[in-house]
Amino acid sequence: MTEDMDGAAAPDRPSRAWIGSLVSTLATLPLGLLVLFYGGLSPMACDSCTEAVAHRFDSSFGPAWTALCVLLALAGVLLVASWVGAFLRPAAGTVLAVLAPVTVFVAWVVFTAMVDWP
Repeated sequence: MTEDMDGAAAPDRPSRAWIGSLVSTLATLPLGLLVLFYGGLSPMACDSCTEAVAHRFDSSFGPAWTALCVLLALAGVLLVASWVGAFLRPAAGTVLAVLAPVTVFVAWVVFTAMVDWP
């Protein structure tokens, strides 16, 4: 509690840490959907491949798709945790808000690196 000009107790001002979570949400959700769309359409890259190349692509795509989905789920968990943290521990909420879109980028990099592209 803080005191007013006339000495009366005034309630603490609300934290503005939720703004970081809002910006993170506005960045993470569209980026996550874009990365998921990219991953979902990537099997089309091997539509006209030979059988050997298609087999290499398919065997690398399965684990890469799993990694992509797990990392995007982690980004979602970080996003929810940033909203909770914004009200309970503002500094931690800000850190989590930054980590959510970074995790989406890492998911894209990991997916792209794991797939054996034709």
